[in-house]
Amino acid sequence: MEEKIKFELNGKPVEVQLEKTEKLLWVLRTHFNLTGTKYGCGQGHCGACTVVVDGKAVRSCQTPVNAVRGKDVLTIEGLAVKGRLHPLQNAFVEHDALQCGFCTSGMIMNAYGLLRENPRPAEADITRGMEGNLCRCSSYNRVVVAVQGAARVMRPGRER
Repeated sequence: MEEKIKFELNGKPVEVQLEKTEKLLWVLRTHFNLTGTKYGCGQGHCGACTVVVDGKAVRSCQTPVNAVRGKDVLTIEGLAVKGRLHPLQNAFVEHDALQCGFCTSGMIMNAYGLLRENPRPAEADITRGMEGNLCRCSSYNRVVVAVQGAARVMRPGRER
């Protein structure tokens, strides 16, 4: 049975009428045309589908849309503000941490969640926090350097 589900998406209130068990990934891609969130493994292991819900990184391919009712969902499309890239996006560009780009949005959103929990992570914290995001291009070292660079630029309370 379909239900009306309301939540905030990239800073704007939205509402959809659909099965409450439909996965958030497909709701974002098909109902809101937000295709930056990628389908990878479909089982929550690769991280390509990572979005941030109420400040925490989650795998949208495993999250039923009902789980975000009344919550704040942030996708890669919502990070840039007024045409200005988020410090994480800038850092990924600056440190060449986005080779083919398929995993990039999931990496950035996972890093965003990580930096919200730990704004000054050590290298080991970043490595551990990012290990659930897979990259076929093997740009892992550059990802760590990019997250370190973004952490230096971001100040707690200043960035979303």
